[in-house]
Amino acid sequence: MIPIPSTIEGKTYQLYKLEKELKPLGYSIGGSWDYDHGSFDYKIDDEVGYQFLRVPFAAVDGQLDSQGTTVQLGRPFLLSHKYQIGLDDHVESDMDFMSASIDQFQEPQDPDAKFPEKYIDLGKSLVKELESILEDD
Repeated sequence: MIPIPSTIEGKTYQLYKLEKELKPLGYSIGGSWDYDHGSFDYKIDDEVGYQFLRVPFAAVDGQLDSQGTTVQLGRPFLLSHKYQIGLDDHVESDMDFMSASIDQFQEPQDPDAKFPEKYIDLGKSLVKELESILEDD
């Protein structure tokens, strides 16, 4: 994990407004959200796993699944997940549909793998872009 200090850190926004601004740029709400916190993830690459820029946020008022919730942004960081190789390379022909749909999901082999240096500058420029977009509001 590589933290990237940013001027957006600690600022508050309506979650709906953030979604409306960030989703068209390629961000999605990360799968590990809870009722009081979550993150926007930007997938940079999928080289031997996945490399993301993650922008964490926490609910200031309300819950994330409520209308009109305000969130506070945390420090953005670069994150790499390395997944286990070979677990879902093959689907057995006698495997039923239900088990195939469940088995496709796997735990990362290394949820905090080394982040490729060649993407660090890209991650920093993505944060600068976020600062520009969100500070204009």
